[in-house]
Amino acid sequence: MHKVLVAQECGCFKRSDLSNNISVESKDDALSKAIEMRDIMNDEFCGKHDFEVLEESNNFVIGFKQEAHSGCCGGGCH
Repeated sequence: MHKVLVAQECGCFKRSDLSNNISVESKDDALSKAIEMRDIMNDEFCGKHDFEVLEESNNFVIGFKQEAHSGCCGGGCH
């Protein structure tokens, strides 16, 4: 059994018809469902967050997309 989990339920998620903690028989079906949900969340939600799917053990977790860091410490690198 595989699960599709939403790590942080933002307000848009709570107001949507989407469900959290969905159990799916096959890994492929779980991944497909997670990608489908991620796409809905990125396309139809307010746009404040970008979402990504990460695989953790037998689960696929939808969470806030991590910002890419340039390696700079943010202290005015030259």
